[in-house]
Amino acid sequence: MSSYAVFNPQRVRSDGATRGIPTGVYPVPTGQRSPALAGLRRFVAEHRLYYRHGGSEFLKYVMRVNLVAFENGVGNSRDVELLKVALTKLGADVTLTQVTRHARRRRKLLVVRVWSALRRWWSSRLSHTMRRYDVTVMLEHIWPEQAYSGARCVVVPNPEFFDRHDQRSLSLVDGVWAKTRCTEALFATRVPVEYIGFDSVDRLSPEVTRQPTFLHLAGRSRMKGTSLLLSLWARHPTWPTLNVVHSLSNRASRTDAANIRYYTEYLDDIALRVLQNQSLYHVCTSETEGWGHYIAEAAAVGAIVIATDAPPMNELVDEERGFLIACAPIGKQNLATKYGCNLVALESAIQRVIGLSTTEQERYSTAARAWFVKNSAEFPARLSAALR
Repeated sequence: MSSYAVFNPQRVRSDGATRGIPTGVYPVPTGQRSPALAGLRRFVAEHRLYYRHGGSEFLKYVMRVNLVAFENGVGNSRDVELLKVALTKLGADVTLTQVTRHARRRRKLLVVRVWSALRRWWSSRLSHTMRRYDVTVMLEHIWPEQAYSGARCVVVPNPEFFDRHDQRSLSLVDGVWAKTRCTEALFATRVPVEYIGFDSVDRLSPEVTRQPTFLHLAGRSRMKGTSLLLSLWARHPTWPTLNVVHSLSNRASRTDAANIRYYTEYLDDIALRVLQNQSLYHVCTSETEGWGHYIAEAAAVGAIVIATDAPPMNELVDEERGFLIACAPIGKQNLATKYGCNLVALESAIQRVIGLSTTEQERYSTAARAWFVKNSAEFPARLSAALR
């Protein structure tokens, strides 16, 4: 025999107290830790607690959430951490299931999708309280091997990465949590959709002195419109310094100019935060975004943001708190439409930004920061509504 913690059987009083309520650790015979058996033992354990402590009106349920994701060390990992923290603050018991590289390959296989559909059908016949989780939340892709683990299964997609394999697996999920209105519209006719928006890390450091320089934070992405911006900047040697943070693996894509400073090596978080706060202007010429963390973080530090006038980028920036660049579609990537900024419009916007008065700069900066604070404050309520 060995001790085995039943999946979150903890019940708490309606006032938040946990007086006299056991944690739910019960002996389980070695070798009998299957999800079905664990669910059965949890079902029995929770009903013991129910009758021991006076009934449902005396107890409040703790939502069990399975967060499934492949952590890539950049945007997706940031999504995982933000969502995990937000769900935990809402009182959920969050389990993080990290997807392996082998599982990334297996999600494309027909036999895996069929087998997962059968397991999900069988799981749906079990009592809700015998399921391992109340909600399974999948990030970026649909991970078929986890589709049966929760009583409800949802995906939080990035349309630009939601490929044909994910689209074929849509029947495995109960719905979509959309980070943008653009994503909401894309899936509205396919599955039930709940708009949750999203949040980003507050990068504000008020102690950092602001400088009239520009920042283009592209990271590893090839969809930030970097080449167009560099070619434009090279034509204007009198413009302020443009700081470019980009992993430029192809030297041919680099444009050398006296007023362009490259950061191609790893920047630690402190150095990057200083750079974000130092730069008064942030140029975000994205072709497409799943959410747009670097745009939201620019707003967080009160920067004046220049962004592509296309969804979802123009959901995070408008003319009251930034500058939008006219653009045109240049192609598709999976479900997302890619947009290219108009060179003349980009040049005009940068000239306008450079010519702003101190009062105008302060107005745009304050409006950008106010939007970020408001969005962050409203995100938990939207997430809570989606959990119900």
